Amino acid sequence: MGTQNPKIISENIVLIADSNTWIEGNAIQQLQTTARLPQMHRVAGMPDLHAGRGYPIGAAFFSLGHFYPALIGNDIGCGMALWQTDLPAHKAKPAKLAKQLGSIDTPLGEDWQERINEILPQHPFQVALGTIGGGNHFAELQTVDTVYRPERLPENFDTDCLQLLVHSGSRGLGQQVLRRHVDTHGHQGLPENSPEAAAYLVEHDDALAFARANRLLIAERMLERWHAEGRCLLDVHHNFLQQAEIGGETGWLHRKGATPSDCGLVLIPGSRGDYSYLVEPAADCSIALNSLAHGAGRKWQRGECKGRLSHKYSADSLRRTAFGSIVVCADKALVYEEAPQAYKNIDSIIEAMRQAGLIEPIARLKPVLTYKTSGGCGE
Repeated sequence: MGTQNPKIISENIVLIADSNTWIEGNAIQQLQTTARLPQMHRVAGMPDLHAGRGYPIGAAFFSLGHFYPALIGNDIGCGMALWQTDLPAHKAKPAKLAKQLGSIDTPLGEDWQERINEILPQHPFQVALGTIGGGNHFAELQTVDTVYRPERLPENFDTDCLQLLVHSGSRGLGQQVLRRHVDTHGHQGLPENSPEAAAYLVEHDDALAFARANRLLIAERMLERWHAEGRCLLDVHHNFLQQAEIGGETGWLHRKGATPSDCGLVLIPGSRGDYSYLVEPAADCSIALNSLAHGAGRKWQRGECKGRLSHKYSADSLRRTAFGSIVVCADKALVYEEAPQAYKNIDSIIEAMRQAGLIEPIARLKPVLTYKTSGGCGE
């Protein structure tokens, strides 16, 4: 399934990359810093690795006897859900679909309360359910571009209809969990059998359930606007903590922008102006801590995007992609921050993992309509 190409940076650091994988030095420094945390056993950088606030994004971390909530970050449960819709692909008109959709920035109305209570009853953060949030979160209608392995497509996958990809997380809930933890414990992490560790895990698991419910309600809300039916094909977190056995040792696997390789087919999206790939993980991805890339990965810091792009592109021009797809984003700053040019090329990410023997591409999809916000964006 390709030749092994991980770069062994040190005894306990692996980077999944080939000669075409662009990774900034600062991201590798952060990976090395994280590897030196007490009781950190192994770390693995994915080809979409990029620098975060102190800790890298696009990586997995395996510790023994101790775990680090700060490595998961504030968007606990952020992930991707892929839905099959019954919207015919050959009839798809992006502008019409955008108009039908309107705004989904505001909380769900009273008419949704019964459905919300079915999914996540009595939750203090119910008001945020069904909303995407800011940053790199989005929901996107996609159409099939190429099928490589038709026999491996998921049951209920329909190449003649549009797919809906939802990328969101736990909204303000995860942020509150992390802030409370860091205010009390700083960044030193928690011993696994401590009461504090048990308390964090309860809150963490609640945030995972919230994030999954949020993606479900976003999809249902969008499908209702289009008078369409849909079916969830997969839903996978890429920011979370789990107890795992790797290399015969039981420890704590932290994923920060890393897709699990042990839950079936996964979708790895590019930027809003690039392809997304449905891939099948290899049976053994232990070299990468049972993890894969979660997307293309940022190439530029958010603060530098407008300066690099505004003299070449108007915000309006960035709301239509080379594919002819439309981007709904009324926040001008976010239009620049999330421009395709600010991200790595997805083909280089997929190829690095394929060469490492981690995945096999099943299908390639391209965007039709990407929704970020129809008003001012924020958490």
